[in-house]
Amino acid sequence: MTKILLVSSMLLGLLLLCQASSADKNIGIYELRKGNFRLKLTNYGATIISLMVPDKHGNVADVVLGYDDIESYKNDTVYFGCLVGRVANRIGGAQFTLDGKTYKLPANDGKNTLHGGTKGYGDVIWTVNTHKEDSHITFTYDSADNEQGFPGKLSVSVTYMIIDNNKLGVKMVAKPICKATPVNLAQHSYWNLGGHNSGDILSHTIQIYGKGVTPTDKELIPTGEILSVKGTPYDLLEPRAIGAQINENFEGYDINYALNFDSGNHFSKVATLKDPKSGRKMELWSNQRGVQFYSGTMLKDSKGKGGAIYKQYAGLALETQGFPNSVNIDHFPSQIVRPGETYKHYMVYRFTAS
Repeated sequence: MTKILLVSSMLLGLLLLCQASSADKNIGIYELRKGNFRLKLTNYGATIISLMVPDKHGNVADVVLGYDDIESYKNDTVYFGCLVGRVANRIGGAQFTLDGKTYKLPANDGKNTLHGGTKGYGDVIWTVNTHKEDSHITFTYDSADNEQGFPGKLSVSVTYMIIDNNKLGVKMVAKPICKATPVNLAQHSYWNLGGHNSGDILSHTIQIYGKGVTPTDKELIPTGEILSVKGTPYDLLEPRAIGAQINENFEGYDINYALNFDSGNHFSKVATLKDPKSGRKMELWSNQRGVQFYSGTMLKDSKGKGGAIYKQYAGLALETQGFPNSVNIDHFPSQIVRPGETYKHYMVYRFTAS
């Protein structure tokens, strides 16, 4: 009997190994291209791997930080290029209450939940629904009830599309199946318009069309206030070099901007980023009410593509989103989506050079 149990255990182990190997075979690399504007993605985490963009002389460079292989994305801790959710950013105390019930989540950032938990949407294999190389690719994911502690099944899709010349569109849609649930998806690419391996982004100029920020405590959880940027290092209403304010008293940016429009259905310009050396400029448009500007402060010697070592400020993230921790702050715009409703999050990146 012992031998039979041992053999059965070995067979079960081999079966699980085969299943894991089979699942890994479903991970692929996909490309979208139009002229010299080329995007590479993987369905692991619905992740942007690279984006080739021309400079003012017509020379192309990859402006997205990332890795050379899928295994590195699996071990990633900084969310290079992936789609994060079910709820992006932080949830204070790793819990929230909805319709009288308290939901406890994994605490993967101190005592708080970050970017969906220990295995968020950036750590799962998405299904490739459609792919047309000169047009678009759509990834889908069916999120289970109680996945990472969140209530209800959620059907999620993200479409990356090339629009006209040198424009990248992103369309995120989510539909709850049976229960109300918070939804706040975000695209988490790190940008360096000089090229992913060109050094830091401190000389980039940035303009963010947000008159307010949601200040945080020492754990980066919003306090619930919305404060004016006037007279602070966060005032980016006019173009300013990112490094202009960074010093021993202000190490960098990692904060949500309250954008200058009220409706979550209104599509407006969020930010403009420019690299003075290459001449590349990126304009970001979205229908979301917030954008997290993160200047890559905590990047520390990450080994990236082609042997590049990404040091502090090697890239920046501009994550359009709903307000962080809105599930616990009643006066923040709600991110709760109920059955019969649809979450819609649109983004357009427009690249030019001069």
